[in-house]
Amino acid sequence: MLDLLGTLTRTHTCGELRAADAGKSVVLLGWVNRRRDHGNLIFLDLRDRYGITQIVLDKEVGEAAHAKAEHSRPEYVVAAVGKVRLRDKDVINPKMPTGEVEIVASELRILNDAKVPPFSPSEEAIGNEEVRLKYRYIDLRRPEMQRNFEVRHKVALAVREYLSGEGFFEIETPFMTRSTPEGARDYLVPSRVHPGEFYALPQSPQLFKQILMISGMDRYFQIARCFRDEDLRADRQPEFTQIDLEMTFPQQETIFGVVEGFMAAAFKAVGIDLPVPFPKISYDEAMRNYGIDKPDLRLPGLADVKAAFTAENLAALVIDPNLPVVALRIPKVGELSRKERDDNKPLFDQRKGAKYIDDLKRLEKGFPEAAAKVRELAGAEADDLLIIVAGDAATHIQASDTKTPGRLSEREIAVYSAAGNFRVELARKYAERHGAFAVTDGVVTDEGRNTGIVDGSKAFRPIWVTDFPMFEHDPETGKWMPAHHPFTSPHEEDMDRLVSDPASVRARYYDLAMNGLELGSGSIRIHQQQVQQEIFRALGMSDEEAKARFGFFLEALQYGTPPHGGIALGLDRLVMILAGANSLREVIAFPKTAKAIDLMVDAPTPVSEQQLRELHIKPTKG
Repeated sequence: MLDLLGTLTRTHTCGELRAADAGKSVVLLGWVNRRRDHGNLIFLDLRDRYGITQIVLDKEVGEAAHAKAEHSRPEYVVAAVGKVRLRDKDVINPKMPTGEVEIVASELRILNDAKVPPFSPSEEAIGNEEVRLKYRYIDLRRPEMQRNFEVRHKVALAVREYLSGEGFFEIETPFMTRSTPEGARDYLVPSRVHPGEFYALPQSPQLFKQILMISGMDRYFQIARCFRDEDLRADRQPEFTQIDLEMTFPQQETIFGVVEGFMAAAFKAVGIDLPVPFPKISYDEAMRNYGIDKPDLRLPGLADVKAAFTAENLAALVIDPNLPVVALRIPKVGELSRKERDDNKPLFDQRKGAKYIDDLKRLEKGFPEAAAKVRELAGAEADDLLIIVAGDAATHIQASDTKTPGRLSEREIAVYSAAGNFRVELARKYAERHGAFAVTDGVVTDEGRNTGIVDGSKAFRPIWVTDFPMFEHDPETGKWMPAHHPFTSPHEEDMDRLVSDPASVRARYYDLAMNGLELGSGSIRIHQQQVQQEIFRALGMSDEEAKARFGFFLEALQYGTPPHGGIALGLDRLVMILAGANSLREVIAFPKTAKAIDLMVDAPTPVSEQQLRELHIKPTKG
């Protein structure tokens, strides 16, 4: 027979009581975490979000309460009424904040029972993630998960308070809007009252926040829910949350200052000092130095070692002399065996037409001076893994040969990219060998971070990447495509080359990366209608198509649109980094699997024929 709560009110949480509370009469409510039966004495560890307190059921003190404890089991919900007393010195638990005290219960009420759960919330590691997601309400009882959501709450609150203090209005934009694909597929919502027509769930509030700037709101932000129907990874979910903001009359540095301010506030909220301002690097510099546009600054960058080789050396090694020759270095990995080198081959993307040399001893035998110079230029120590990456003279890189003065060509980017991706893959593989990093679900992360709110001694290395190319060349169609969304403004001094030399046009676009993850992207927007139309035309979009897709926005641009810009940062990714979690699923309360399935509620599911008829939809078998 279960008990009722009646008029009982919780006086303290299960993580609150200390030695100074000895002698107090208390009421604690929570879940039974553990039960230990010693005959006349039964001990219950009572758990809630705040911690664990030991409850003592002494048969001589309260026979009825002791009898209730005999029937209680893990995950039962109970109320304990009693007095706080100090534990004997030899049974103090220094690992628990409440370890100096215990509650001698005079009354115990069993408010609800529980089936034996598929796993215990007290387990530190649960191997089967699908079971965790199916029984998410049990998984969320785990202290690690509750710490993750404490981090999330503190971060979101700090961001809101900071932006409000800077004069930003929090404004909600619609969930149901028109389909304007931004690179990923839209989730579509059929309209019952407009047969055959659909709303789309927003991939971002992009156009609405720009319209808010046209509306004179000046500074907008939103903790925005967004939706993208795309293939999933550890750092992707079909529905996600971003910190979205926009402002009028900004310089790029103005936006950087605001973002750095709320990032510092968010980190401070969980006890970490994040130095500002963040370093800045151009896209071309990022590719030269790291081979990737979201560089992980905790790993050594790429070293230009072309000067180590003579023209004869390059020819003998079948290296293209017109392309970069770089070295990547992974510290303290040591010498690799032949088998280890063979195992690394699949990690290198040879489709890019690049090649690599990973046997430095063999290089030293044939080209001793070049090998010594490579080590010198790369700053390599004896136990570092050192690999040379270059263009393969025997395999022409399938990319544009167009070379704009001062900009990297696509063939150069191909070599740098091959080196940069190999660098990251090898770092993931060998991270734990030298203890500098650990690997969590494909992301190189600081060792030992998976402990809740991390301490400030861990390395968080943010960096701004700027001046991305405005367009990218599609080798299949031969056309230039937008490298970003088509509302990004080109650099003013590059506008006269939009048609004549699109490869040279730089976008006023910027990314914020941290520890190898892209946290957010933003840009200065196009605010003049004629420029926006010119961009659409440069992308091969006719005036009729542009009007059909974006007519409402083009019209709005005619009514006094101020210069404006903004950014969106992934709240989920930010919390994932701060919580030391290994995927977004650890910091989203009810996430989807890699196949976009909610195992707990069993979604998506078919709907009734009546619902389909009302929506004028007839499904087809694919």
